[in-house]
Amino acid sequence: MSNPPPIPFVDLKAQYRRLKPSIDARIHKVLEHGRFILGPEVLEFEQALSRFAGAREAVSVASGTEALRLPLMAAEIGTGDAVFLPDFTFTATAEVVVTAGATPVFVDVAMDTYNIDPNALEQAIADVRAEGTLRPRAVIAVDLFGLAADYSRLNATCAREGLLLIADAAQSFGGALDGVRVGRLAPVTATSFFPSKPLGAYGDGGAILTDDAALAAIYRSLRMHGAGDERYDIVRVGTNARLDSLQAAVLLAKLDIFEDEILARERVARSYDQRLPAGAVRPPRNARANSAWAQYCVRVEGREQVIASLTRQGIPTAIHYPRPLSAQPAFARFTRSPGSRPVSARLCESIMALPMHPYLDDATIDRIAGALEAAIAGTA
Repeated sequence: MSNPPPIPFVDLKAQYRRLKPSIDARIHKVLEHGRFILGPEVLEFEQALSRFAGAREAVSVASGTEALRLPLMAAEIGTGDAVFLPDFTFTATAEVVVTAGATPVFVDVAMDTYNIDPNALEQAIADVRAEGTLRPRAVIAVDLFGLAADYSRLNATCAREGLLLIADAAQSFGGALDGVRVGRLAPVTATSFFPSKPLGAYGDGGAILTDDAALAAIYRSLRMHGAGDERYDIVRVGTNARLDSLQAAVLLAKLDIFEDEILARERVARSYDQRLPAGAVRPPRNARANSAWAQYCVRVEGREQVIASLTRQGIPTAIHYPRPLSAQPAFARFTRSPGSRPVSARLCESIMALPMHPYLDDATIDRIAGALEAAIAGTA
């Protein structure tokens, strides 16, 4: 008896089959007009994106990393400044802080959300102020796996402390909190269009959302080498961080079905919730929030053995993330109080992502759940 076919972790081919006429037509239009950089599709996409999120301004950029970097540049955050961020996240969140010349301060996450712990954040800010060697300047909150952080607490803390709050919504765009869509939950929101994201391009891309028109104008200048009203009128030191027209064309086609796909992701998540064995701890939920379900991550004991078993059965997995940022060699010199972020450490030891995309059917989820149950039981 032959083995069942492997399951794709993210099925972009199924999505393309659904959107092929629209994507092909939009790409062909770009090829015909030849305006590959900041062509008409870029402005059209920015306008559609801002309407979707309810934000006044959307500034497209070359990647999710640039979407995080430009707000730090605009705020002139650099040497001597402290930027607070969760210890349990992707490297880009800390990378942009270090490359700006600032100091990342790693904060533990809450076990009931996997997002930055507001209480731990307040303590970290107080500790930095008491030490007196760094100036607290900003917080980058990460909406991990698609679930928005506690922005009611975070906004209040940042307003009281005079800090810039940036929402790292690389995984949560399409989600909402208290009926407000991601993109309006913080003064500045950065998101990513990496292909595997809920709203993904066919290459790198990102965007910054804000209600502040003056800030948006600065972001547009920064993404274009610091240009002013004229191309060669350089009013500030910027960078090259533009979204190209082909990626905007792809994203416009995908945005047409994005709401439907977010609903499908919720259906898949609920199907997983109902089918997974008792030995797998399901992802956090928040009754006030709608997750974008960028990933569906469970916690298991004996993770390596479980992954090996699933791999033998043609079921892909991923680990987001294998170690806290404070334990990464690149950030060792910034780590304060090693071992003081126990929730992040525990999650890194047990977290495991299962296939997640809008085109997963119940039969495939049954297969994944059955394989996971056997793997946890040690019978596969």
